[in-house]
Amino acid sequence: MVEVKITEDIKVGGNNPCFIIAEVGQNHQGDIEIAKKLIKAAKEAGASCVKFQKTCLKEKFTKKYLERPYNNPNSWGKTYGEHKRHLEFSESQYRELFKYAQEVGILFTASAMDMVSFDFLVNIKVPFIKIGSGDSNNLLFLKYAASKKVPLIISTGMVDKQAVRTIYDIISAQHKQFCLLHCISAYPVPYEDCNLTVLQDYKNTFDIPVGYSGQEIGTAVALGAVALGAKVLEKHITLDKTMKGTDHVCSLTPPEFQQLVRDVRVIEASLGTPIKKVVTSEIPCIDKLQKSLVMGSTKNKGEILYPGDVKIKVAEPKGLNALHFEEVIYKTLVCDKKEDEPLNKSDFC
Repeated sequence: MVEVKITEDIKVGGNNPCFIIAEVGQNHQGDIEIAKKLIKAAKEAGASCVKFQKTCLKEKFTKKYLERPYNNPNSWGKTYGEHKRHLEFSESQYRELFKYAQEVGILFTASAMDMVSFDFLVNIKVPFIKIGSGDSNNLLFLKYAASKKVPLIISTGMVDKQAVRTIYDIISAQHKQFCLLHCISAYPVPYEDCNLTVLQDYKNTFDIPVGYSGQEIGTAVALGAVALGAKVLEKHITLDKTMKGTDHVCSLTPPEFQQLVRDVRVIEASLGTPIKKVVTSEIPCIDKLQKSLVMGSTKNKGEILYPGDVKIKVAEPKGLNALHFEEVIYKTLVCDKKEDEPLNKSDFC
């Protein structure tokens, strides 16, 4: 499988650890100090990267869409445009946050919501650029992003498998330094809609790393995704789930995100290899509890062992492994054996 090179030292895919993205999105409430607290929280939680969203409003939305009334509990303005302008950081603020993340020691990037924002992120040299599900049908943007030949992580919500194949074909025509994330675009996602087995289909279909971007409540589904082979995991992070905004309800607090990272690493350590074998940690239990072949009655040298003459018990000392039961039946004893005495290879011919 292709590995995606994020930095000189960090690769995604193959045998590399799951790349865990702490998605801030717009949970910063338009406040750069909250944004910095979230960056630090992501670092302390053990995330691989912290991610924001960068938008040029006039490129992403029509004028009429921005002018429409936006009167709901999550609004930061009377119109949708006012609301979005409140939540959108300037380019200088993004540079400030990028620098702060470097000081804290965590990778920083953003979802590019349009071509102008994509170019800005390329110019400040983020390690990769995320393309969200909102652009999973935006073929012009996808072709443009592919032409820049920078690492990409692409969510695939709101489209079907045929469209995902189109996304793959567009990007892979230019390069293979990208990942596809299974995603359901709902806030929050009902558990029955998560459909994690799509990950297995993606793994079987595409020769690139695949992952999961989760908007469901809690961590159980995300952990299931890692167990199914997600090499990238994206979950929202928030300082307070009661804050204004639709994403907070499906976000994780810093302690929850820290627990998610720990649990992901436990799952990775526990997956092992697809070879069933006896492992070292089982030896004490084998010594204590594994059953052996023993005599079911006293028999003399020269007598034949019949099925009723052999029992299976926990024995001291141990005899032949009980798996060899069929092999000893109808064998002739070469020595006298007492009831409950363990059977060994040297006891018969």
